[in-house]
Amino acid sequence: MLSVELKHRLPDFSLDVRFEAPLGVTVLFGRSGTGKTTVVQAVAGLLCPDRARIMVDGEVLGDTDQRHWLPPHKRRMGYVFQDARLFPHLTVRQNLLYGQKFAPRGSKPESLHRVVELLGIGSLLHRRPGLLSGGEKQRVAIGRALLSAPRMLLADEPLAALDEARKAEILPYFERLRDEIGIPILYVSHSAAEVARLATTVVVMQDGRVRHQGAAADVLADPEVMPTGVRSAGALLKARVHCHHSDGLTELDAGGVALFLPRIDRTPGTTVRVRIAAHEVILSRQRPEGLSALNILPGQVEHIRTGSGPGAMVSLRTPAGRVLARVTRRSAAALDLAPGVDCHAVLKTVSIAPVDIGRGQ
Repeated sequence: MLSVELKHRLPDFSLDVRFEAPLGVTVLFGRSGTGKTTVVQAVAGLLCPDRARIMVDGEVLGDTDQRHWLPPHKRRMGYVFQDARLFPHLTVRQNLLYGQKFAPRGSKPESLHRVVELLGIGSLLHRRPGLLSGGEKQRVAIGRALLSAPRMLLADEPLAALDEARKAEILPYFERLRDEIGIPILYVSHSAAEVARLATTVVVMQDGRVRHQGAAADVLADPEVMPTGVRSAGALLKARVHCHHSDGLTELDAGGVALFLPRIDRTPGTTVRVRIAAHEVILSRQRPEGLSALNILPGQVEHIRTGSGPGAMVSLRTPAGRVLARVTRRSAAALDLAPGVDCHAVLKTVSIAPVDIGRGQ
């Protein structure tokens, strides 16, 4: 358990945060410039805030009131930056082994073989960083951090410098770290898709403050929580792979309701996470007929959030979980939507992108 309390004055605003990060992936989520990186740097010991108390599993790493501040090399934090920061003159194997030099005596770091297998970098061991793609470099950087036997992994927007293809390549490896390595991860992101794929706990930051904190499914499906704007709003559903069809579709069991996706590489019985973007959902009071859309989730309106613009965010309770739909206020009025009203969420199969489908815990 990581416990963080800190206050720090920055040029544009004052940072004042307090949160706890349990085992799993805790994502600091919000727009750029909200203080997320400053928090991670304080946890790593790279920055001493104006006032702070930081603890990991009961050990105090820093307490400014007591004038106690452990230097970075004594905190046993593995740090993965936006850029990999590999040594260009060393091979991948040598870069990895460099991380082992920082494993404390008596610790039991992951073996080189295990890390190489986990991150899929066996074919890269004799290359130098200059011959690696951005995604490959980041996997090596993660491996180097793991081999230092850290008590926690800190990842400061590690996918920000990658294109969409490289992001899709590396996300499954972070999922494996979450599920197979018993090290808590503090992860910084402003991408709702990354949060939906990886987070077990979400800490929403806005203007230097913690606005919300909770389980990923609860926070992402809360219509009041949209730190990166309405275009990124959406819900997170957990479902089980039921079967694969010969026409290229995968059928999921989402709370007893069939949900069809373009074929995914998962075996039947496997649990997956599926992010449903709010702007991709259409609402109907009656179960629609004669549509090309295959996914129709029955539900009941929980809440309708409106602002000064023409849009409305409708929250539905469905057997699969909470679903958000972004519609116009005119549409909400025409459908006579109100809390308690029965409704159907309609979703095109092809609107669910591969990056929105992740490994279930």
